[in-house]
Amino acid sequence: MTATFLDALKQTAAAAEKAEADFRRDFAARVKALEQERAFAFRRLNFMRAVAGVIASAESEELAVASARATLQEKLGWGTDSEARAEVLTHFSAVARAAFASLAPPEAEAEEADVGQALADFESWYAETRKSSFWALFEQHVAEFPVVDF
Repeated sequence: MTATFLDALKQTAAAAEKAEADFRRDFAARVKALEQERAFAFRRLNFMRAVAGVIASAESEELAVASARATLQEKLGWGTDSEARAEVLTHFSAVARAAFASLAPPEAEAEEADVGQALADFESWYAETRKSSFWALFEQHVAEFPVVDF
C-alpha cells in the first residue's frame, strides 16, 4: 500500500517537473521571439529614418530612389554588385518611391503613398524569396581591421 502511495507522489512530482520545464522552454522561446521583434523594429526605424533623411533632400523621385538605394547599399556594406543584390534594390525602389511621395509638399501632384504598406510588401517579398527576414541582413558584422600607419 505504501508503494502505491509513493508511486502516485512520484508521478505527481514528475508531472510538475515536466510542466515547469515546458513552461521554461516556452517562456524562453517567447522571450527570444519578442527580442527579435524588438530588434527588427528598431532596425526598421533607424534604417527608414536614414532613408527618409536622404529622400527629403532629393529634388526628384529619380534622385530620391537612387539616394535610398545607395543608403541601403551603404548600411549593408554592399560594395559590390550581384544579381541577388540588384533584385533587392529593385524591389526596395517601391519603398523609396512611396517615401518620396509621402514627403512631397501637399500642393505637389503626388499620388497618395502608404510607406508602411510598401515596406511591409517589400519585407514580405524578401521573406518569401530569401526564406529569412530582410532585417537579419543587418546582423552581419563586418570585421574591423586596425589602422596601421607606415
